[in-house]
Amino acid sequence: MKKFLVFALLAVVLTLGFSFKAIMVTDTGGLGDKSFNDGTWAGVQRAANELKVESKVIMSNEQSDYIPNLTKAAEEVRKEKDGGIVFAVGFMMADALIKVAQQYPDVYFAGIDIDFEGKVLPNVINFLFKEQESAFLVGYVAAAMTRTGKVGFVGGIPIPPVERFRYGYEAGIKAYQDLKGKMITILRGYTNEFSDPKKGKDLAISQFSQGADVIFAAAGACGNGVIEAAKERSEKLAGKGLENIKKYALSGKPLYYAIGVDVDQDYMAPGVVLTSAMKGIDMAGYYGVKWAFTGQFKGGVKNLGLKENGVRMSEMKYTKEIIDKLAANVTKELDYLIKLIIEGKITVPDSEDALKAFTVKGIRLPK
Repeated sequence: MKKFLVFALLAVVLTLGFSFKAIMVTDTGGLGDKSFNDGTWAGVQRAANELKVESKVIMSNEQSDYIPNLTKAAEEVRKEKDGGIVFAVGFMMADALIKVAQQYPDVYFAGIDIDFEGKVLPNVINFLFKEQESAFLVGYVAAAMTRTGKVGFVGGIPIPPVERFRYGYEAGIKAYQDLKGKMITILRGYTNEFSDPKKGKDLAISQFSQGADVIFAAAGACGNGVIEAAKERSEKLAGKGLENIKKYALSGKPLYYAIGVDVDQDYMAPGVVLTSAMKGIDMAGYYGVKWAFTGQFKGGVKNLGLKENGVRMSEMKYTKEIIDKLAANVTKELDYLIKLIIEGKITVPDSEDALKAFTVKGIRLPK
């Protein structure tokens, strides 16, 4: 009995002996965006739960909060016996992160979607993603599924990650046109922020009114409004619920669709969200905490694409049957295109000039 008590007390001491904290500072979208912040936080929490360390989030209501929030987080981590890591979420926090990280060289930081444009700080991991690669895949799906020959794109602020989503999306549509000979018009719009779903919904309604029947949103919480607009329009035609949506779509009648972003948003409107262009923001959150805790942390850029499983497309849990019926062979073709991208035989454009020059006319699809 005494031995048992000794071991039990030792276990408690060891558990309490670790004093490590992972703190995530959100951008202005905040938690609850069902996108970028939520995805990163899910990864941070997963690692914290596995490692039995403390995790915390600090919300930013406006951009002027970034520096004081990152400073507050760094001060908290600095007080911990075993240190910790501070996450800055989103491209708009770049200036604040580089300033605060240089003031606290003894604190680990991770920037999600933050590029210091060639500058490397030994205490900062910059997680970047090849958004264009997952967007290419959903663009191909959009091109295959449109019945009107018009599709839409709703962006937030036209910062590099958002634009890489657009380049990839348009490249996927262009690839479908090259391979199938189908002409498609693309409507584009920007909310110029990430936190107002109504602005996304208004833009989506406008694009639907102009003839688009599929819209890809890369706009943070604004994209939730795009999904809502597509859901409302489709439910007016088919009725509410997945079974009604599927029955209507499989009968060959046209509906309105959305495409999600950053995380798997298919669940937000089953049967209406065709698929989602996903980024491994959850994995960035997870590995940032784990590497800082285990001593494997190494500053610099981690650029993740399809090859590294850093971006991907959702499994189309609710829509695969619809897509397979209305766009035969598309899922098989996507598997082949993914293989070519991973092998480097297709380079998805990440700039406007590269998009203009992009073509896949030399590619032959499997039969």
